[in-house]
Amino acid sequence: MNSALHIFLYFMMFIILFLNLGLQSGNFLHLNGDANITATPPRLKPERAYFKHRKLMLHGECSKWDISISQSRYPTSGIPEFIVQIVNTCVTGCAPSNIHVRCGWFASTRMVNPRTFKRLSYDDCLVNGGLPLKSSQSIRFTYANSFMYPLEFKSASFC
Repeated sequence: MNSALHIFLYFMMFIILFLNLGLQSGNFLHLNGDANITATPPRLKPERAYFKHRKLMLHGECSKWDISISQSRYPTSGIPEFIVQIVNTCVTGCAPSNIHVRCGWFASTRMVNPRTFKRLSYDDCLVNGGLPLKSSQSIRFTYANSFMYPLEFKSASFC
């Protein structure tokens, strides 16, 4: 039983590492505004990537440091597009819910599913419709604007 738990935890760490490496290289799947999944061509690289996260915790309680928010610019012609990924890196404890992000006057010329990410008021955006973000679960969306919005963790409910 104990070895099965270790295998599971190592597997989850591998998946998160894989997702983060995919984000850095620009080679991962993302949703278009029309809900079609497309693969980013391997020859395209994000111009910049911003990562705010910490390593996996194998014990202890989950905290704000376990919510990883990263984004990168997706090279396109016309209005710049940015890919955002929000991940719960905590592998123990309950899933954080009611996750809020500081987001300024976040707006996009491209539709963002409001169940995924929604601006409630200035500098307050809700992630995943307030539903829990399970261990190693990630939320991804793409937005289009002339500049990258700084996004950072604001608050969440931890059991």
